[in-house]
Amino acid sequence: MTPQVAILGCGNRGADVYGRHLTAQGATVGYLVDPRPARLAEVAVRLGVPESATFTHWDDFFALGRVADAVVIATPDHLHVEPCVRALALGYHVLLEKPICLDEQELDVIAAAQAASSGTVTVCHVLRATPFFLDVKRVVESGVLGQLIGITWTENVASWHYAHSYVRGNWRRSPPAAPFILAKACHDLDLLRWLADSAPVAVSSTGRLNHFRPEHAPPGASDRCVTCSVTDCPYDARRIYGPRPAGQWPVTVLMAGGVSLTDALEHGPYGECVYAGHNDVVDHQAVTVEVASGLTAQLTVSAFTHNNTRTFKLVGSHGELRGHMERGALEMHDLRTGEVSAWTVEATGNHGGGDVGLIAGWLAALRGEAEWPSPLLASLDSHRMAFAAERSRGSGVVVALEG
Repeated sequence: MTPQVAILGCGNRGADVYGRHLTAQGATVGYLVDPRPARLAEVAVRLGVPESATFTHWDDFFALGRVADAVVIATPDHLHVEPCVRALALGYHVLLEKPICLDEQELDVIAAAQAASSGTVTVCHVLRATPFFLDVKRVVESGVLGQLIGITWTENVASWHYAHSYVRGNWRRSPPAAPFILAKACHDLDLLRWLADSAPVAVSSTGRLNHFRPEHAPPGASDRCVTCSVTDCPYDARRIYGPRPAGQWPVTVLMAGGVSLTDALEHGPYGECVYAGHNDVVDHQAVTVEVASGLTAQLTVSAFTHNNTRTFKLVGSHGELRGHMERGALEMHDLRTGEVSAWTVEATGNHGGGDVGLIAGWLAALRGEAEWPSPLLASLDSHRMAFAAERSRGSGVVVALEG
């Protein structure tokens, strides 16, 4: 079977990542939807989709009825729910980019739509599909740590990455985009839930926009990097994008639709000063989660790091496991014997191989060869934790979750 897939949303994730991996792994991309005609035409040529099968709105695509096996929904954050519900109504299997939604009540809407459909929703929690975190899960399930007591976890959002996505990019204002903890760290909350294997019961959080504000602009800063005389700004767009390959993310985001890098920096949002005040999402946030088993997990998400990786420590009654995703490094301390073991796991590729792994697992499920990876019902708790963290951050109180 060669699955035929429609992609709704031809941005970086929809076209450059999922479209590329789908075709590389034997699927056919038969339909494309995107409101930008130039981008739509560019992606159609690249993926071999005829012009007659491209649409600028999903209304026109869904009017065809069920014409493919599955759909990828990689539209902007605030436009996930409607096309997902409509796809399920036609019996499509859906690969849904995270976050699932921006309104907590809509989690129940999509869950109900799936319950009434012959289709399924797989959420793009790609880190579950990485060799690295699959090995972490293996260690936890082996029992060598004993009773799992606590998890200390850091999502290190490299300073340049934060500037790209959350100051200049699509996720710089919430709404319409998801809040920082949901847009960036729902992967981490999903992993915490997966590893703890127990439902969350209470969440607390603190965090704010500390630095990327007009009052922190250095003296002499211009409104655009290309005209700025400040020479030591770590967020200078010329420094961030200039040395990077034109055919790789994040430069591909700036050059989508045939825009030159020079033009993007001179006229587009990615060349703006990070202190212009166009963003409002937090840049450093801490979250504490208590789960039903008694385990406590602490997550910190920060823009002020030199690398883009996850680091963590899992502590149990009989052992401690430390990890560094970017290096693929794991280190186990056995508290009974004093033995220390260290090893590395393959962690190359986008999201440590998770993008490739997710698509491979999803296509295998479409062919009836495997279970669905990262199914919707297994992904709901990560979002409930994120919504609770935002309520706690705003109110200063611990938020209890229903069991």
